[in-house]
Amino acid sequence: MMIFVNLPVKDLDRSKNFFTGLGFTFNRQFTDEKAACLVISDTIYAMLLTEEFFKSFTKKDIADAHTTTEAIVALGVESREKVDELADKALASGGSPANDPMDEESMYGRSFQDPDGHLWEVVWMDPAAVES
Repeated sequence: MMIFVNLPVKDLDRSKNFFTGLGFTFNRQFTDEKAACLVISDTIYAMLLTEEFFKSFTKKDIADAHTTTEAIVALGVESREKVDELADKALASGGSPANDPMDEESMYGRSFQDPDGHLWEVVWMDPAAVES
């Protein structure tokens, strides 16, 4: 199974530059002047769609992510260091802080807003704490 998260963006080139600065790549097969397919993993993608193109998929208004929260995209990473690395890159690439860091015994996370205001969390969980 694959997951495609669809996010409206005001400036597609700015969004592509932001996520490229974080070390992500784009699937060229699904990228054009209206959309960019951000590769998060082999089965998870974020489709960054220009607002006009995004509107063609819904009859509802598009949320202004700078003033409302429509979703929080959480990325699980392999270490606390990777959390800091990705969050620091986001802030250095034009993102802004979102919430206070979460630092618990078995979980560590930081969050940021991308240039369009979408909320992203980067989270590490101690594998021993989530084993069944």
